[in-house]
Order: sequence, then structure tokens, then C-alpha cells
Amino acid sequence: MTSVVYWSILAVTVLMLVDCTNGEDPYRFFTWNVTYGDIYPLGFKQQGILINGQFPGPQIESVTNENLIISVFNSLDEPFLISWNGIQQRRNSWQDGVYGTNCAIPPGQNFTYILQVKDQIGSFFYFPSLAFHKAAGGFGGIKIFSRSVIPVPFLPPAGDYTILTGDWFRQNHTDLKAILDSGVNLPFPDGLLINGRGSNGNTFTVDQGKTYRFRISNVGLTTSINFRIQGHKMLLVEVEGTHTLQNTYESLDIHLGQSYSVLVTCDQPAQDYFIVVSTRFTSQVLAATSFLHYSNSALSVSGPPPAGPTTEIDWSLNQARSIRQNLTASGPRPNPQGSYHYGLVNTTHTIRLANSAPIIDGKLRYAVNSVSFIPADTPLKLADYYNIQGVFSLGSIPESPTGSGGYLQTSVMASEFRNFVEIVFENSEDTVQSWHIDGHIFFVVGMDGGQWSPASRSSYNLRDAISRCSIQVYPRSWTAIYMPLDNVGMWNVRSENWARQYLGQQFYLRVYSPANSWRDEYPIPKNALLCGRASGRKTRPL
Repeated sequence: MTSVVYWSILAVTVLMLVDCTNGEDPYRFFTWNVTYGDIYPLGFKQQGILINGQFPGPQIESVTNENLIISVFNSLDEPFLISWNGIQQRRNSWQDGVYGTNCAIPPGQNFTYILQVKDQIGSFFYFPSLAFHKAAGGFGGIKIFSRSVIPVPFLPPAGDYTILTGDWFRQNHTDLKAILDSGVNLPFPDGLLINGRGSNGNTFTVDQGKTYRFRISNVGLTTSINFRIQGHKMLLVEVEGTHTLQNTYESLDIHLGQSYSVLVTCDQPAQDYFIVVSTRFTSQVLAATSFLHYSNSALSVSGPPPAGPTTEIDWSLNQARSIRQNLTASGPRPNPQGSYHYGLVNTTHTIRLANSAPIIDGKLRYAVNSVSFIPADTPLKLADYYNIQGVFSLGSIPESPTGSGGYLQTSVMASEFRNFVEIVFENSEDTVQSWHIDGHIFFVVGMDGGQWSPASRSSYNLRDAISRCSIQVYPRSWTAIYMPLDNVGMWNVRSENWARQYLGQQFYLRVYSPANSWRDEYPIPKNALLCGRASGRKTRPL
């Protein structure tokens, strides 16, 4: 990139910042070049998606309220977008990086994301959101540290490691996409990765007697995993931006799209120990290992890797119920997390969401309340902003299951700013579901087997339910959440099983404020890419 182009981009970025961020908060600048490259995750060459030559991509480290200016150059031969799993984009769904909100970055061009990690702490990740790019890489970790003036409910660890793990396929991402386009599901994955490598590909070095933080995210495509460290206990301290009640676990189930932080005290005899991930709820169990290496030891690992749970649902359900919010700990602000009494707020209405796997026009699809999502020719956020008719219709997905056969639709659900909704995810299938809602956090008030009914509310946790942005629903079970609609915008609600998401198990939630005020939502970015029926329109003067 020439110096003229560089300084032109920087000048445009600074101008955009004047309107879209709080000038009192610091900035961090990133320049990313997205390319194809050879990777060897399972021991043989594949075409991967690299960011600045790295697989996984560069780690983002930030502090609460900082502004992240990320210039992404697309050097692929196809359109590309990055989304930010768990970053709430307060008042700013323009930066969410999914096709319902953003035009893709064309090949050979760039786009500068302007994010603020407003009132957030914790462990998250980013990923490519278009086509089936996630199967080729392009993902990386995000750490948001607390401000120095905010107390953290544990001592500073001696080190802070990120573990990005999940299932992996030998086929190229374009081949996997073609399988889904043909109307059939993906085959069983070929292996598991830990930070882009298969078994024994990573070593995490620790000092005996010290405590370390491990941030574990399941960035896979189709499979829940279990995480454990041989001979060591894990103290759970944070889930997707919320400090947790500090329970100790020997292993943790981490479902698709989820992120957990644990503290591990290295108090065992000096040697190497296995770090293990394995698949959950699968008839064939895949596993991958890395090493926890004590710096004062020359001894290798001993014994087999520790076994973990396999298909036990009740075990996982009971563990999920034990994960609760630390009411006395400060979150991103100094006030305790428990000062928001969600259980005393009256819900405005109930939304029930049922997943299904219909056959439509002879092909397998996935659906929510019988509607299988299809992308429009124009990002929904742009169509809404410019009032372009015929792109989508509000109410194009019902708020409760219909029991009817599946059909295709660009589904958008209408909702009102500052409503407080109860959402019940209902899973009548034999597989675990994992759901994510962009732009929000929610309180996981209940989950159980069988059919949900209004009487199920008697079992809700209305005191210290964990708040997070991704949640599992067990086979033939339900999960209920309470969610404040406190973020105006167009927000993706999706399955984190990437095959199901790609084949339609998603929709958009339009959180609307009639005020049309910058207090509620930022205006369209000056550098917004315009495409589809929004092509040729104006954003704002630079």
C-alpha cells in the first residue's frame, strides 16, 4: 500500500471518528490483509483464510470502552465480511459485519470497521460471516480487560492464554458449501483443532505454583466440545462478558459459539500434562490434545489423556444450571452485576422459537418457526434506512411455532426499543442446538427437558441467572431467556451450527425506536459500502 493511500485512509477514518465515538476513550488501530494461504491443520495441506498471514488470525486486546479501528483489506477473489461474536455494537448495528447489516467487502477493496467495546469486558472472538468462509479460518480471539479503576473478583493471573477450538473438515470451504447447496447435510467432521493445529500441536508453558487464565471459545462448525486439563481443576470466572459464581470444574462443556474463562492453578508435580478437547453428543468421539508444560520440568506427559463425558445429557444440563452470575462482582462499571434486578422486571411479551429441518423443493433446509431464511439482494439495515420497498417485510416470521411445513422467506421480526422480552427456544429434534443473538446479552432463566409451558416459569432462576449472548438447547428440551431490548438496530438471531445457519436457521430482529435520535442509534457511517438496491445512494458527506 502506498503512503498516499495509507494517509488518505487514515484521514477518512479520523473524520468518521468525530461523529461515531466518544473522543475521551482511547483508540486502537489495526490493519488486516485477508488472503488465501496454505495451512496444515490436520497434517496435510489445505487452502485456508489468513489474516496478516496468520491462522488463526491476530488477537485483539482491548480495554472497556476503547475504540477499535480495524481496516480490512480483502485480497481474496470473493466478497468477504468479518463479524464480532459477542461485541454488542451499542447503538451501532452498522458495524456488525453480517450480510443483514453490511455490504460485503468486494475483492481487492477494503472497509474500515469502527467499533467501540462500550461497557463490555470478557472473552469473545471474531469470524468470517459470509458463504462458508468460517470453515477455512479467518477467526481470532478478542480479550476485553477491565479498566484499572474497576475491581476484578480475582487476583491478576501470571499469564492469559486464548484457546480457539472446534471441529474441522478436510474438504475445502467451497466443497462444504457445495454439499449444503445440493440439499444434504455435512458429513461428520474429520478432527478437532486447538489454535489451528491438531493433536500435540501446541504447548502452553507455566510456572509451578502460579495461576493462569485460559479463555476457551468453541469456534467450530457443527459440534459441542468438552474441555479439560489432566490433573488440574478449573475455576470458572467469566462467561461471555459476565463474572460468574466461582465454581470448580474438572471439565467444561462448551457449545458452538460459546466462550468461557477459567483460572488454573499449576500446583501439581513438575511435568507435562495433557490439555484435551473432545466432541460431545456424537456417536463417534473425536479428540485433540495439547500440552501444559511446567517450566521447571523435563518430564513428558504420563498416562493416557483423561477421559471426558460423551453422550450424557443430564450431566451437561446440570453443569449448565450451575453456571450463575456473581452478584457482588463489578462488571465493566463499578456497580455490582447484581444491581440490575432482571427478575423484578415485567416482561412485555413472549417469543417462542422452534427449530426444524424441513425439506423444501426437494432439498434439506433448516428453519425457525417454519421459516427458512434466505438473504435479500440488499442488506436489511440499508433497506430499512433508505426505506427501500420489497426487500423485507416486518412480521415475516411468526413469534410462535406454527406447526406448518417449512417455507423460504427473508424473515424479519419487529420489536420495540426498551421492551423486555421472554424468549423460549424449543428444540424437538434429537441434536443439541446452540443459539446466538447479536447486539444483546440475555439472562438464562431456565432450561429443562420436554415441552415448555407457562407453568415452566415456576422453575425460573430470577435471582442470579448467568447473562451471556450464546446458549444451548438440549435435545427435545427448551431454554428460556429474559432479554432487555436496549440496543436499537437490525440484529441477527442465528444458529451457531454453521450448516444450519447457512441453510436458513436464522432471522433478523429489528429493534426500533421512533425517536430517530443519535441518543438511540448512530447514523449511517460515512464510509458505509452500498450495494444491491442501495447502490448509488448517499451516506453522509465526508
